[in-house]
Amino acid sequence: MRVALFLHLISAVVWVGGMFLAYVAVRPAVTEVLDPPQRLRTWVGIFRRFFLWVWAAVAVILLSGFAMLGEMPDAPRSALVMAVVGIVMAGIFFYIFIAPFSQLRQAVRAEDWQAGAAALGRIRQLVALNLTLGIINIGVAVLGPMF
Repeated sequence: MRVALFLHLISAVVWVGGMFLAYVAVRPAVTEVLDPPQRLRTWVGIFRRFFLWVWAAVAVILLSGFAMLGEMPDAPRSALVMAVVGIVMAGIFFYIFIAPFSQLRQAVRAEDWQAGAAALGRIRQLVALNLTLGIINIGVAVLGPMF
């Protein structure tokens, strides 16, 4: 159970921490210093690398989370809330990867900067949503048993 919890937490740190870094630090810096074509190419490279880690993190989070739930015959409500929020977050990530990220890559290949900017804007909104859900889930993990 401790190994599952460790893997679960490390994966959450990678995913939620990566979204936080991308949203509050990388995005403003890239916007300040790069022109739109370089900015969009840079984001494709960032996401291509980060999303490999997110795929692994999502798999580990879901597997370890359900393994830990299976060890708790009377799981607290907070654990069930975390599971539901985690599944929603995974679904949002899958959508980001399948739709707007694919559109961003295609737009960059075609040098269609307007379409690329639109796809990046959708990714930004969905990452903001997932970051918020991730922070809520951390709050439920820490504060949930208190209620």
